[in-house]
Amino acid sequence: MSDPLFDLEGRVAVVTGGMGQLGQVYLAGLAERGMQVASFDVEDGAVPDGARAFRVDVTDRASIEAALETLAEDWGVPHVLINNAALDSPPDAPAEEVGPFEEYPEASFDAVMNVNVKGTFLCCQAVGAAMAREGRGSIVNVSSVYGLLSPVQELYEFRRARGETFVKPVAYSVSKSAVLNLTRYLATYWAASGVRVNTLTLAGVWNGQEQEFLDAWAQRSPMGRMLDAREALGAVVFLASDASSYVTGSNVVVDGGWSAW
Repeated sequence: MSDPLFDLEGRVAVVTGGMGQLGQVYLAGLAERGMQVASFDVEDGAVPDGARAFRVDVTDRASIEAALETLAEDWGVPHVLINNAALDSPPDAPAEEVGPFEEYPEASFDAVMNVNVKGTFLCCQAVGAAMAREGRGSIVNVSSVYGLLSPVQELYEFRRARGETFVKPVAYSVSKSAVLNLTRYLATYWAASGVRVNTLTLAGVWNGQEQEFLDAWAQRSPMGRMLDAREALGAVVFLASDASSYVTGSNVVVDGGWSAW
């Protein structure tokens, strides 16, 4: 028997960045629980049966609103918004992006902030406003332990040991920190309108990284490993459901104890 506290049957969810590693987990997991799920992403890709994919640039308000209008006409105003879309410097980023802070490119900073902060802000504006008019809704803004704490640069010593210049860049941390206070602002702003807004803070997600990095991460993590993407779903279900009906402005941390040290 399903628990009515966690019952999501028939509700509508939007997942930004739905084509990414975590986005795919959220789409599938929510669809399996009976939700009507839509992906808002600039990339194309497969979605679960019954789900929908919209080509959406989260940095473009008109793009968000066009997809939302179509979605609302067909399924109704979303009950849940998961702001998952994010940009970070990949492991094979250009040398100028992973060099010293003093030389970090302004254009790279702008690109990360544009997606991670402005994109979250615009999606909250468009979808959150529609939720507020309906008098209900749950927004989950996805952040990172690197938004709580500074990156541990020693994790990347193996790259420097083989002659590379590598510094974990600054923009991702700054952007994910901004998400925390955007959540707090909106939680208080929309509380009387029935819209809850929370942050989900995740540790690093396993994605086939180099063994040297995985070993370094394991030594720093109390649980001795990175997060499996599927392990983020439980917190999303909690925040999306009535089980969290009195939870707003909070930061749910799923990091294997990373921030406890």
